Amino acid sequence: MEYRGYDSAGVAIVSEDTINCVRAKGKVALLKEKCLTETLTGAVGIGHTRWATHGEPSEKNAHPHKDCTGDIFVAHNGIIENFQKLKDQLVKKGHRFVSETDTEVVAHLIEEYAKKEKDFAKTVRLALKDFHGAFGIVVLSKKNPGTLVAARFGSPLILGIGKEENVVASDATAILPITNSVIYLNDGDMVTLSGGSYEISNFKNGGEKLHRTTTTIEWTNGAAELGGFPHFMLKEIMEQPQALRDTMRGRLVPSEGTVKFGGLEAFENRIRSLDHITLVGMGTARFTCLVGEYALEELAGIPAKVELGSEFAYRSSAVNEKSALIAVSQSGETADTLNAIREAKRRGALTLGIVNVIGSSIAREVDAGIYNHVGPEVAVASTKASTSQALLQIMFALYLGRMRGRSKSDGQVLIKEMQKLPAHVERILKSADKIKALAKKYKKCENFFSLGRKYNVASAFEGALKLKECSYIHVEGINATELKHGPISLIDKNLPTIVVAPKDSVYEKNKSSIQEIKARKGPVIAITTEGNKELEKVADAVLYIPKTLEMLTPILAFIPMQLLAYYLAVERGTDVDKPRNLAKSVTVE
Repeated sequence: MEYRGYDSAGVAIVSEDTINCVRAKGKVALLKEKCLTETLTGAVGIGHTRWATHGEPSEKNAHPHKDCTGDIFVAHNGIIENFQKLKDQLVKKGHRFVSETDTEVVAHLIEEYAKKEKDFAKTVRLALKDFHGAFGIVVLSKKNPGTLVAARFGSPLILGIGKEENVVASDATAILPITNSVIYLNDGDMVTLSGGSYEISNFKNGGEKLHRTTTTIEWTNGAAELGGFPHFMLKEIMEQPQALRDTMRGRLVPSEGTVKFGGLEAFENRIRSLDHITLVGMGTARFTCLVGEYALEELAGIPAKVELGSEFAYRSSAVNEKSALIAVSQSGETADTLNAIREAKRRGALTLGIVNVIGSSIAREVDAGIYNHVGPEVAVASTKASTSQALLQIMFALYLGRMRGRSKSDGQVLIKEMQKLPAHVERILKSADKIKALAKKYKKCENFFSLGRKYNVASAFEGALKLKECSYIHVEGINATELKHGPISLIDKNLPTIVVAPKDSVYEKNKSSIQEIKARKGPVIAITTEGNKELEKVADAVLYIPKTLEMLTPILAFIPMQLLAYYLAVERGTDVDKPRNLAKSVTVE
């Protein structure tokens, strides 16, 4: 699971009457190398890949962490917000800390409670009640070698039920090699694994025993493997035709010019009467919301607004029972977006989700939701999930528009064009070699602009993000209308600009932006509609996407941007699937 965070890694394995712990700074491969020189045998253990929050990446800050006695070992995702207060109290009691992390306080606090309470699970439960923040925690004890205790509050944790083994992890892809039978733990849940059994209890409510339903994950283990591709990012780019088919499968109703979402049926009357929608997401998910914002207003005639998940709680916007919040997240665990959902519920709004991971926190927190059904996405840079998110928002806009008077014929035209998208994407993917050549040409550039208008502002922003994430090039995503209001001062022969300019309602205005850039000797890479040859006269390079309806063009425009980001990253020698400083799921604010 190194794609979740990987500046350091470590394992701790219970072996008879001792716990062997190995940690390393850097990639998991370095940890593996160190482990080859160690004797690591045992049936109970924990492992962790770290994305630094408290303390720099180093071996001493890597998980697992232990207490003073070497009895307790812990690994932890999330943030212990009151760790400094707890640490100060523990230091006064004689505890010695060796790391800069918030996690180490977990081990020492359990050690402190263990001085009076001998039951391992109860000791952990007592400590957990003192923590403020978000955490997914696993704990080992040398004195209890056959037991592992894990708990969740705010950070994801999943229990996998195997035939001869049980496992807890923060993501389903880590469990799939063992079992596809899982229990999604809720906030406040603590699970005690011992022998071949498990027990779930509520650590906030005196250890009350709980029953949780087992779910079967439909993803195959092979879906999270490279399958002959050099990188997961390229594999997932190439999977997009099928991902789009899977997104639409069973949901389009061409005869009625509408869309059906089984998960929304119980809320149809409330959805029909909405008078305002806020779309929230972070990163790529928020950029896809820019597509949804335009589509909702065009197809459903309803005011829509895009908001950062992190900022929604701080806005005084009018949100009530006649409004809805649509939360978009690939992982379904994005902390900022989860907080927005909770705030929207407090204000009485209907909460809807678009997520890829079944059973994820957002999927369970919203009133109703829609799944992408595109399979696991492993590369940190989102590709197939992002095009699916954009398509689902357009589909939802059509679904709502038909409820609110949009004609059947309008819906049928849109559905017919949606059904062509997988084939269109396949055509774009065949131009990969041309994009690869562009990457070779521009690989030494350290700055880019990425421009678009209307629906394709989303493409410009998302393209900029992809290049930043993967190739570490500074790229500024700009609404093309803003070019003359300041950014054009930076244009020169050394600053290439990508302009998303399909033949749509703002094509002529985009063409003017290209001419303004060329007048200042700026190189231009244009993305336009097949058959439109006039940009070849002014742009330095032209990439083509098939003709489609204006609102569907971002789904196609995303693809060449993804490929350019991928090939630039390869040319520049970066870690394509695991860019520095990034984690796939951002589970802390």
